Amino acid sequence: MTDSDLARQVRNVSRLTGEFVLRSGRTANEYFDKYQFEADPVLLDRLAERMAVLIPESTEVLAGLEMGGIAVVTALARHAGLPTAFVRKQAKQYGTARLAEGAEVAGRRVLVVEDVVTSGGQVVISTNDLRKLGAHVDHALCVIDRQEGGAQALAAEGITLRALLTRAELDAAAA
Repeated sequence: MTDSDLARQVRNVSRLTGEFVLRSGRTANEYFDKYQFEADPVLLDRLAERMAVLIPESTEVLAGLEMGGIAVVTALARHAGLPTAFVRKQAKQYGTARLAEGAEVAGRRVLVVEDVVTSGGQVVISTNDLRKLGAHVDHALCVIDRQEGGAQALAAEGITLRALLTRAELDAAAA
């Protein structure tokens, strides 16, 4: 499967049109329903396989963000052979009361994994939380970069965004 075939498949299963309120509060007339590609085990595995080569060499732990990043990071870990942490939006109030479950992040080079990046807001918040726990985070990896300022917002926080697919590539796949 070529990169354009993969982009076409992701676009076909996940692109919706209408009026959608994004996490940032902005309204969009196009939405990528990540759960559609995350729920397809064959497609998710293909995405993870392609994403594995984008992991920075120094990475010690993959950190998937609640909720969409969890499926992606789990599939990615299978291809990368790296331990995984699951990062909550806020620490739970019971049990272990941890923000990051799974692999230990303190003192380790952590790659934040997200499904779709638009403004980068949740990646920034979660990266700051991970840094407070002692993680060294300077990269994030996503399936789709909507190219709406997320990479720039992350760069301002010292985070380099790597994306498997961009909005431009998804648009080109439709042509």
